[in-house]
Amino acid sequence: MPWLERKVQVLVLVLVLVLVLVLVLVLVLVLVLVLVGSYSRDINTEKEMEIEMEKDIENVESLVPVPLSATRRHLYAVRTPERLELTYLGSSSSSSSSAGPAAGPGSGFYAWLSMENDRPWRRRRSYTAAPGPGSTQQQVSALSTVYLQQRKSDSQLRLAAHCTLLHSDPCCAFPCQNRGVCTAMRAPTYECDCTRTGYYGQNCTEPEFFTWIKVTLKPSPNTVHYLLTHFKGFWNIVNTMSVLRDAIMRYVLTSRSHLIASPPTYNSDYLYKSWEAYSNLSYYTRTLPPVAKHCPTPMGVLGKKELPDVKVLAEKLLVRRQFLPDPQGSSLMFAFFAQHFTHQFFKSDMKMGPAFTEAKGHGVDLNHIYGDGLERQHKLRLFKDGKLKYQVIDGEVYPPTVASVGAEMHYPPHVPDEQRFAVGHKAFGLVPGLIMYATIWLREHNRVCDTLQEVHPDWDDERLFQTSRLILIGETIKIVIEDYVQHLSGYNFKLKFDPELLFKDRFQYQNRIASEFNTLYHWHPLMPEAFHIEEQVYSYKQFVFNTSVVTNHGISNLVDSFTKQVAGRVAGGRNVPGALLHVAIKSIENARKMRYQSLNAYRKRFSMKPYSSFEDLTGEKEMAALLEEMYGHVDAVELYPGLLVEKPRPNAIFGETMVEMGAPYSLKGLLGNPICSPEYWKPSTFGGSVGFDIVNSASLQRLVCNNVRGPCPLASFQVPDLKETGSVIINSSTSHARAGDVNPTVMLKDRSAEL
Repeated sequence: MPWLERKVQVLVLVLVLVLVLVLVLVLVLVLVLVLVGSYSRDINTEKEMEIEMEKDIENVESLVPVPLSATRRHLYAVRTPERLELTYLGSSSSSSSSAGPAAGPGSGFYAWLSMENDRPWRRRRSYTAAPGPGSTQQQVSALSTVYLQQRKSDSQLRLAAHCTLLHSDPCCAFPCQNRGVCTAMRAPTYECDCTRTGYYGQNCTEPEFFTWIKVTLKPSPNTVHYLLTHFKGFWNIVNTMSVLRDAIMRYVLTSRSHLIASPPTYNSDYLYKSWEAYSNLSYYTRTLPPVAKHCPTPMGVLGKKELPDVKVLAEKLLVRRQFLPDPQGSSLMFAFFAQHFTHQFFKSDMKMGPAFTEAKGHGVDLNHIYGDGLERQHKLRLFKDGKLKYQVIDGEVYPPTVASVGAEMHYPPHVPDEQRFAVGHKAFGLVPGLIMYATIWLREHNRVCDTLQEVHPDWDDERLFQTSRLILIGETIKIVIEDYVQHLSGYNFKLKFDPELLFKDRFQYQNRIASEFNTLYHWHPLMPEAFHIEEQVYSYKQFVFNTSVVTNHGISNLVDSFTKQVAGRVAGGRNVPGALLHVAIKSIENARKMRYQSLNAYRKRFSMKPYSSFEDLTGEKEMAALLEEMYGHVDAVELYPGLLVEKPRPNAIFGETMVEMGAPYSLKGLLGNPICSPEYWKPSTFGGSVGFDIVNSASLQRLVCNNVRGPCPLASFQVPDLKETGSVIINSSTSHARAGDVNPTVMLKDRSAEL
């Protein structure tokens, strides 16, 4: 009975509110106790730090990890209330420990060291370092950053020494924390701009009071993930309570989106804010500025002077030994959707370089369906009833041929003219999965045009086309949030696409695609060893540039087969198919050209704790040892290799970093779309209630069912029953996907490598 259901919902809501109130009171009590306890220990902890610093002064020579040949090393310590100053003098002629700084020109460097307590409310001291006058390149290059760590019962004390060249940029050490901005002054000094970071101090490490409360009470990302992926009964109740569900969804959207700088701040050619970085849409934006070319190492001051050979790195850590299926059960429908959807805004302009994009819309504009300019769009349009051009094969609609429309596509010479389909993206003829989705969306556009024409018989071709495009953009965003992201998250909480949730919040309806987002989205481990369609098995050589797979099997059978085949796990290392290893290598090379900062730098930027060791990163010993041999320091591990070898979350496709970086980029890009703004998000934008209903009722299953002939197959981003998919671990020695299996013509353009 409705009145009984309402009473039950009200009762559950009251119980939840009471529970939340009790939790808040408990947290406040704990906070008070922690404050009292921490400040009561301040004096003792301060004394412990002073004692520890004295010990390090006595053994300060350990701060020079690499002996300098043919020299005698002398170290001196001068301690003031503000800083500890260590002077190192290296000279083949000096033997007296009393030589001091006046021992002669040129043989020393000065290192200002810091000791800090990792607890956020403790005082932190941060200092820089530089060589003394006349120090030689050879002497200083033998030095590196050293971390001495000691565990205590309630804190971790850290002593750090940063040694850089006198003329070097002190910002190469990235001393400014918590999104503070470093500006190099006269060497070796620098300034950290902590404005609106919630922190203050020389290196933006001192939290303001409310920041400290927030940091203290905020659970870690892994804790949040655990809560959202467990307690299904609780979340089922929350999902039925619209007020509570909306509040949680609003928090998810705002907390994620606010991690993305808007307007954009950097690009790959500017290490600082500039009008060019803001106004030039030809660039991908950058979340973190590039590492300066003059820094001592490719990652700043840490790690080795040369990055590891990219081919050796890929062979040892990335290439697949055996197929590792995604424990979340992601299907090939998911893998091909990811590829099809993202390449409307991941379209690097390789003529200009990997830092540039051809997709100047920087978001969901469906240029992969309609073309990236008016000239291409007009070639694909029918100019009748708002529709796109098409052809009919065996009674079903497919994209037109290149010959019939004159739109450029990338096909190798051996592909027959009748199999050269023309779609919005020039490279989508690469694999049948992309042509499958291109065909589905072509049919959907024309179907929506028919629906609108029934309601608005007086509309001309142009208005039918433009309104249908807006409707398809809305459908896409809804499917991405409620089907695609929902599956990726693994959450029991049900995500919701409702732009009105943000109308009362500070939110900017604009977006700029970041090159880091492009790089992290290279999910080639998703690809299997072979493709199972109905009763046939296709190797990579048989699959690529073979659009006959689409017409021979039909869209319905492709959807059915791709839904039943499991994709590979992305994190955990060693799962890139041999046939696609060159693509992973190219991704690493492009990232190096753009001088990305390290994996740990991006973890800190997205509010994650940096990895403290290689084993902490990989969760095992073998790959950790290889990484240490290649990079030398965990803070020097590159972004993309780090994302692929990172330990996956339990029963998950990704590691922590991939999710915590990818989610903000994704949600900001989706909700920052103009159709989600108050000016656009109304029925009239979509041709009235009919078009608005199409958007609000969109789902992957509905999209497929509306556009296939005959019985509708199951369309899902998750394999319905992994045990029945035949998804076995395949040894790479018997794999179909060896590097030599792919015809060289596959890589017609560098843009195809991005796919």
